[in-house]
Amino acid sequence: MPSSDTQPVAQPTPVRDLRIGVYICRCGGNISDVVDVEQVAQASRHLPGVAVARIHTFMCSDPGQQAISEDIQKEKLDRVVVASCTPFLHELTFRGAVARGGLNPYLYEHVNIREQCSWAHKHDPAGATAKATRLIAAAVGKLHHVRPLDQVHLPNHRKALVIGGGIAGLKAAADLAARGIPVLLVEASDRLGGRLNDWGRVFPSEQPARDLVARLVDQVRQEARIEILLQSQLTAVTGFIGNFQATITGPLGPAGQAHTTQATVGVIIVATGFAPYVPRDGEFLYRQSPRVVTLPDFIRGLGEADPQAPSLLWQGRAVRSVAFIHCVGSRQLDGVHEPQPDGRINNYCSRVCCTTTLQQALAVKRQFPGVEVFDLHQDIRTYGRGHEDYYIQASQAGVVFFRYHGDEPPVVQVDPADPDAALRLQFKDYLTWGEELILPVDLVVLSVGMTPGNALVGDGDHSLAQMLKIPTGEDRFYQEIHPKLRPVEVSVNGVLLAGAAQGPMNIQEALSAAGAAAAKASAMFVKDDVELHPFIAAVDPELCEGTGQCLTQCEYEGALQLVEQEIAGQTVRRAQVNPGLCVGCGACAAVCPHRAINVNGWTVDQYDAMVDGLVADLAQPAAVA
Repeated sequence: MPSSDTQPVAQPTPVRDLRIGVYICRCGGNISDVVDVEQVAQASRHLPGVAVARIHTFMCSDPGQQAISEDIQKEKLDRVVVASCTPFLHELTFRGAVARGGLNPYLYEHVNIREQCSWAHKHDPAGATAKATRLIAAAVGKLHHVRPLDQVHLPNHRKALVIGGGIAGLKAAADLAARGIPVLLVEASDRLGGRLNDWGRVFPSEQPARDLVARLVDQVRQEARIEILLQSQLTAVTGFIGNFQATITGPLGPAGQAHTTQATVGVIIVATGFAPYVPRDGEFLYRQSPRVVTLPDFIRGLGEADPQAPSLLWQGRAVRSVAFIHCVGSRQLDGVHEPQPDGRINNYCSRVCCTTTLQQALAVKRQFPGVEVFDLHQDIRTYGRGHEDYYIQASQAGVVFFRYHGDEPPVVQVDPADPDAALRLQFKDYLTWGEELILPVDLVVLSVGMTPGNALVGDGDHSLAQMLKIPTGEDRFYQEIHPKLRPVEVSVNGVLLAGAAQGPMNIQEALSAAGAAAAKASAMFVKDDVELHPFIAAVDPELCEGTGQCLTQCEYEGALQLVEQEIAGQTVRRAQVNPGLCVGCGACAAVCPHRAINVNGWTVDQYDAMVDGLVADLAQPAAVA
């Protein structure tokens, strides 16, 4: 098991030996318009150990960071508090400033007085100011109990596993190989390229989809650094960033047994894509009438149609009119739409359906000008560059648009007296102020949305999400840490997302996300070892009695183990932390009866000191134990 460079928490430094700098940000008025930062600074100067308390308009700016670095040297500071915006934005920024001043970057504490004070209590400036003061007092109290920490260093296997051979997986694999990184590309089907193989033309370039796929596939197949496993799935994975052990199960061999491949990789990129929504039996008469089809089926059928044919045929029948219904399986409403098998509805927008629908409506009018084309939508959301042109061109080509409300979806009916007659669409059109219409059509195309492509591997206990510990959002797609700050990372170190695995995307977006995942993975291979933050559990073997209570609360398999150790000539069992798997959640520390296990940077003693700082009488300097 790899070991970390961190040690059990030492005894607190005496107050008289500390010189703490407190830096308060105005945030351009975001904070100072509500919080009296001068009053906060004045109160901070009376806190135990505080030698400097300064205010800056933008603490995160280069001059603000430089002020911290210079004060560390000139004022001989050995602890730093920054009170500004959320640490999610600038914690790393200020750690860097502290380090440039020559101080260990983990002797710094961040206090959020924007989101938690000025923004939360903008109608109570006095209360926001008092809260900011006490939060800083808590941080100062904690700093009396911190000690220098070092990052965890783990071995790094320079190879990537890419799960999924669609366009995102192909792009990620090609980019990694171009940077000299070996790649194992695993695809569950018998071909590369994913759903684009069955597409007609891509928007807005109108390039044949198969040409795009062919170029990517050729690029990947010609790259010696990429190993491709088709008809294969990830069936087991252990380990951690830099050192994942993956088991990939392939197709049955001549002996009737499935082929198994073992691989050690440093990074895993999940590019499992999406699956089109499949309407329920009877939803808009789907599967009850052969003249009700999904948009993917229509695209395939239109692509196979004879371009010289005088009229559009569907299953041998002439089509004189076709209606597209938007938002089937997307933007669903509680109480209106039937829940999915997990009890939830698809209340999200699938984003690409509008443009795709308009593209196909326009294709029908161009190829078969005599066919009447109707478009029934809630809204037209052609958000991408050049996408609105499809709406304009479709309108000019004669496509007729109707607008329905989501709580009043169209009803598709068959004439019981004449099943071969045209289908009847009944709906209220809110482009004509709610007029009730009945529209006869020969073909209904359901513009189905996107659903997650993270299908189960085996039974429900072996899904990809569970194997890799990837969180999912309310929409069931994989959940990134932050859509702007960390858009392709998940909460599991070393696991990245590419393409529509994390949500509905068009082709350009999927390729961009795949490129971002490849760039992030490449950055992880710059060094021979992996550097992780030190905020993980640490065991004091002198206090630990090996009760195992910490293991019962740990949700991260392998993060804690009981091992035999030699202490004072005796063999004893003690808890041991795997730094690659521990996430520093603190569940173990909460149940240890002897306080033998703590989270570095967030020990029980530090929490005690923070509570003391929150409730102390700030009129007098608080004593520190």
